[in-house]
Amino acid sequence: MSFDPFRTLKYPLLTEKNIGMIERENKIVFIVDRRANKKQIAKAMEKLFEVKVESVNTLIDRKGRKKAYVKLSKDYKATDLATRLGMI
Repeated sequence: MSFDPFRTLKYPLLTEKNIGMIERENKIVFIVDRRANKKQIAKAMEKLFEVKVESVNTLIDRKGRKKAYVKLSKDYKATDLATRLGMI
């Protein structure tokens, strides 16, 4: 199976808390494929959005979705990416 970043990242999660994280912590939250690991998520973000990822934290919520909290490197702004995605 070849690597498909579109299959790894499903969609950005837009909540009031996540908007705060974008502004304060330079993090953006995505719902991702449950089988994706942190390295695959980082690679998909870097390939699709041409940004540098500093770290990825994941968790599975009550609805069974896998959330990825992606912290971008200081050279890139999460607010710029969120604006490009039409989130804010």
